[in-house]
Parts: sequence; C-alpha cells; structure tokens
Amino acid sequence: MEPAATPTVERAGSPKPVRPLAWLWGPAFVAAIAYVDPGNVAANLTAGARFGYLLVWVLVAANVMAMLVQYLSAKSGLVTGRSLPGLLGDRLPRGRRIAYWAQAEAVALATDLAEVLGGAIALKILFGIPLVWGGLIVGVVSMLILAVQTRSGQRPFELTVMGLLLVITIGFSAGLFVSDVSWPETANGLVPRFDGSESVLLAASMLGATVMPHAIYVHSALARDRHGHRPDELPRILQATRWDVGLSMLVAGAVNIAMLLLAAASLQGIAGTDSIEGAHAAITDALGPAFGVLFGIGLLASGLASTSVGCYAGATIMNGLLRIKVPLVVRRAVTLVPALAILAAGVNPTTALVFSQVFLSLGIPFALIPLVRITSDRTLMGRHVNGRLLQVTAWVVIALVIALNLALVGLTVLGWG
Repeated sequence: MEPAATPTVERAGSPKPVRPLAWLWGPAFVAAIAYVDPGNVAANLTAGARFGYLLVWVLVAANVMAMLVQYLSAKSGLVTGRSLPGLLGDRLPRGRRIAYWAQAEAVALATDLAEVLGGAIALKILFGIPLVWGGLIVGVVSMLILAVQTRSGQRPFELTVMGLLLVITIGFSAGLFVSDVSWPETANGLVPRFDGSESVLLAASMLGATVMPHAIYVHSALARDRHGHRPDELPRILQATRWDVGLSMLVAGAVNIAMLLLAAASLQGIAGTDSIEGAHAAITDALGPAFGVLFGIGLLASGLASTSVGCYAGATIMNGLLRIKVPLVVRRAVTLVPALAILAAGVNPTTALVFSQVFLSLGIPFALIPLVRITSDRTLMGRHVNGRLLQVTAWVVIALVIALNLALVGLTVLGWG
C-alpha cells in the first residue's frame, strides 16, 4: 500500500520519491515459493512420520543456507544487471553452455513434476478429482497466473504469489497449534545425526526441497527485472533485498518446520502416512475435518504458486543459456506433458515427489558453485564483491551439500552400510 506522504530526495537536480524499504520487497517472496512446494510437503511429512523429530536440524541448516544463497543470487542480478544463467551463457563456450543448460533444464522439469503432482493430489483430496484431470487443472490455472505477469508486469505477479504464500502458511501451520508437539524432542532434533540410509535419503530430499537450484537461477532475474540496474540506488536496494530475503526465508523455514513437527506429533507410527493422501487422512482423523481441509487448501495453493514460479525459472534458464525466449504460457503447456504422463502411468505420486527432490539435491552444486564464483569476482561485482568471510562460508555450504549428496549415492546406490 502506498504511504500517505512520500519523502523525496534530490538526485541530479530534481526531486524523486523515495519509497519505503518494504515497497522494494517482493522478489524473494516469489523465490520463497520454491521452498514450500509440494516436494517439501512430501519430504517433511515423510521425515516426521518415519523419524519423528530426528531431522529438524536438516531444515534449520537448509534454511540458513537458503538465506545465504538467495541473497547472493539477488545480488548478482542487481549488481551486474544480468541473470545468473545469462552470466553463465556469456562465459561458457557453446558445447559447455548446452550441456549446462541440459542439466539445469532437467532440474527445472523435476521441479515442475513435483509441483503439478502436488496440486493434483490436493484436488483429489479436496474434491475427489482423478489425478490426471487434477494435473491438467493445475496446469491451466498456472497459465492464468503466468498471464498476470505477462500482461500486468512483475509487481501484480509478486502480489498474487505472496497471497498464495499466505494461504500456504495458514494451511500447513494451522494444525500445529492443536497438536501435542514435544518441544524437548524438537530441541533434541537440532543435534545433527542420522539413523540409517533411509534417513540420509530423506535428509537429501529435504535439502533438495529447501535449497532449490531453480530458485537460485530465477531470483537473480526476479531482482533484476523488478529493480533494474541502477548503480546510484544500489546500496538502498541491496539493503531492502537483505530484508526481503531474510523475512521470506524465515516464513518458508517456519512453514517447513511446522510440517515436520505436525507429522512427528500426529502421524508418527500411523500406517499409511508415507503418502500425502495418507497423511491428510491421518491429520483429518487426529485433528478434525477442518484441519484436513486447511491442509488440502495449503497444498493446492503450494502447487499452483510453485508451478508458476518454476515455469518462470525454466524460461529464465533457457533465455540465459540458449538465448531462446519462449512465451511463459507456451512453456507451461509443453512442460505439463511429462507430469501428466507420470500421473497417467499410475506411479505413486508421493514416491515420485520424494525422488524428484533427491534429484534436485544433486543439482544444487551446479547452481551454487558458479553463483559463488561470480559474486566473488571483483571485475564483475566491484565494491559489492563477496568479502573473505562470506566466501569461506559459501564454500563451506557447498562442501556440506556435496558431502551429503555423496553419502546419499553411497548409501542408496552403492549399498554402503
């Protein structure tokens, strides 16, 4: 909402309005949708139902990582005036650029798969709509959301997505207030540890669902497109961006932790809760139909919002690396096909969701390593280059992600332990 009176500042001899910092927020809240998508729901509910409070620490650590990487992504777009895929496209030779696009596009497709599946499950929960038809409905509605961005610009798109984020927060957090959560066990869950290969698989799934590669790619474009490349106002915009990222990631992290705690308190030990539909049924039985409906509405909002943002991210990746610009609605129609095919094939949707998040986890280093290298390059970033402490922290984050992925491959593919 516009303030009643707007202060002015002199620039180049003429007064210009200076909007409050909160007016500059928005891009990070759009990117934050990626952190509360249906893949998160599947991973967090499964982790809480099977292992209780054991993996709370994974969500806390992943959310701290998310704050760092999303700020670096936004900063790269604001300082250079280019998206992260665009910066990479400018620097990679053609063969490597196409190969890099292929893995990034696979990540975007895995993301889209999770989001359409989640929305389809929500429509089945709420209205009994078959999964294939539900997936088609999610795809069509997401086209309408993308049309808001195409026709009305980024700010209305941001407000639409932020409204859906509010619905998601209420839908996934409401049940927590009537659940018998063990806060001592929650505190104990902050101690990093695993319990067998399945817990490592779920931890990687939770990490992939929280620190998402496509969110890293798209945030640089969202920040650039919203604020432009204005060196004279850059310090103020970066200040606003830090708040934007901090608050949006705090909301997303709280929602994720609420989901895990809800599952740990209400679903642990109950048969059938290893699927979203089973978890919804258990929540309805344990907490009442109203909370079951709220959960379903939150899941539907999550699917609709996240598939729209995922499509935006895929278009950003293709434009930056291949220099091909495809209308968002056309891309939405094409990428909907694989998700509908999986639904039609009868694959367990929750299992597909969890494994899609594991795949995303494997794609994180391919987004993080270039991001840290670019934001640590003084020739590109000038005085906004990463400081020494920030560089060290970022490389430690990358090392931890790679270590978890290696453990995942070793335990689940090579049969270690």
